[in-house]
Amino acid sequence: MSALLEIEGLDLYYGDAQALSEVSLSVDEGRIVAIVGANGAGKSSLIRTIAGIEKPRGGKVRFKGKDITGFESHATCNLGIGQVAEGRQIFPTLSVTENLEMGGLLPRAKSKARQTLEEVFAMFPRLAERRNQLAGTMSGGEQQMLAIGRCLMGQPELIMFDEPSLGLAPTIVQEVFRIIRALNARGMTILLVEQNVAVSLKISSTAYVLENGRIVMSGSGESLLHDDRVRQAYLGL
Repeated sequence: MSALLEIEGLDLYYGDAQALSEVSLSVDEGRIVAIVGANGAGKSSLIRTIAGIEKPRGGKVRFKGKDITGFESHATCNLGIGQVAEGRQIFPTLSVTENLEMGGLLPRAKSKARQTLEEVFAMFPRLAERRNQLAGTMSGGEQQMLAIGRCLMGQPELIMFDEPSLGLAPTIVQEVFRIIRALNARGMTILLVEQNVAVSLKISSTAYVLENGRIVMSGSGESLLHDDRVRQAYLGL
């Protein structure tokens, strides 16, 4: 299995405060890889750095073997790295369809935008039903579906999910994880950053534990799920 995404020795600072320190990991093609850790561990900072929103002070980000360290976020998206951001970040005053069409504006996605739109509507029937509704008037769960659909419109090869269950009702959380597994079953590579440690480890092939900006443990999701240190620190067991 080849690595689609490789992170090597990544350092990130906000002013004088170090957010990431010597972070290294790899995401194999076709896998779900989880990054777990407490609030403030650096999980979102890592996602934002990969996406090109934050610029690292040191280290490398490689995608399909190409060094993309410091690329602008629009260029990173057009290479095939999609992001479902924390808090969804949909456009509330635009309709469902208009939000999705925004996701299809990437050069890599434009030629298939109409076809992809129909595929997204088939995957999310609720979005099809509400295609003309203003996105800001939908429930949190529906907005999360929209955020995922908008990401898919960009024809990504890798999707980074940043806290996809945050603020959602338990039944909706289950649906979100079902969708993540379904996307992976279709061949999509997933990098999952999530506070719900138990579920993340259950569905991931590989997982990394991030504490205070450093990777402190890694292994298969199954092995970390049964590791006493992880169970005590994150599962309350």
